[in-house]
Amino acid sequence: MLTVRDLNQYYGGSHILRNLSLEVRAGACTALLGRNGMGKSTLLKCLMGLLPVRSGTISFQGRDITGFPSYSRVRLGIGYVPQGREIFPRLTVEENLLMGLAARYNGDARIPDEIYELFPVLKEMRRRRGGDLSGGQQQQLAIARALAGRPKLLILDEPTEGIQPSIIKDIERVIRRLAQGGEMAILLVEQYYDFARSLADHFYVMARGEIVKSGKGRDLDAENARSYLAL
Repeated sequence: MLTVRDLNQYYGGSHILRNLSLEVRAGACTALLGRNGMGKSTLLKCLMGLLPVRSGTISFQGRDITGFPSYSRVRLGIGYVPQGREIFPRLTVEENLLMGLAARYNGDARIPDEIYELFPVLKEMRRRRGGDLSGGQQQQLAIARALAGRPKLLILDEPTEGIQPSIIKDIERVIRRLAQGGEMAILLVEQYYDFARSLADHFYVMARGEIVKSGKGRDLDAENARSYLAL
């Protein structure tokens, strides 16, 4: 679904991404692990066209999208849930979800029923402002907004950050269900090791802008991936 080859990015004179390559497959959850400051969020911004790349290629379903603007990538079927959620606090839950429909071409302005099936709490609170929701509920809203556009690839940047354990379990259930559907590809960027291990079909570990380990999710412990998250 997604192929990244030899990606390089700089901030000033600092080399942030170093010849980074990875693949994300359909019907699977691919976890990208690493401590803060290793370049994970920079990579996601490059994937979404929010930052230009210095060199390398990004391909989506076999098509080179390296130079595409962000809106074109979204219309092709890439959904993005940024770190910090970035919902619209003054809009209602329902209005936030309607914003997610902008990615769809067919003009259907109805929120898909499966969104409320995946996140029942959002149906109960659909008339409330997004800013009135708890942090965990806002995270669910951010994921639901991305899903409203029916993406083929869903990118999640640390969805468990600052979230209470009960809602982490709800988010885990949703991600597993989406991956098991067999059509969507999921790229999960995480520092919470146990959460990533429970979901990952494949994994990559980043350190100082490079991929230092990769493999099947079941091998995370054997590869001592947790050590790359410890301070």
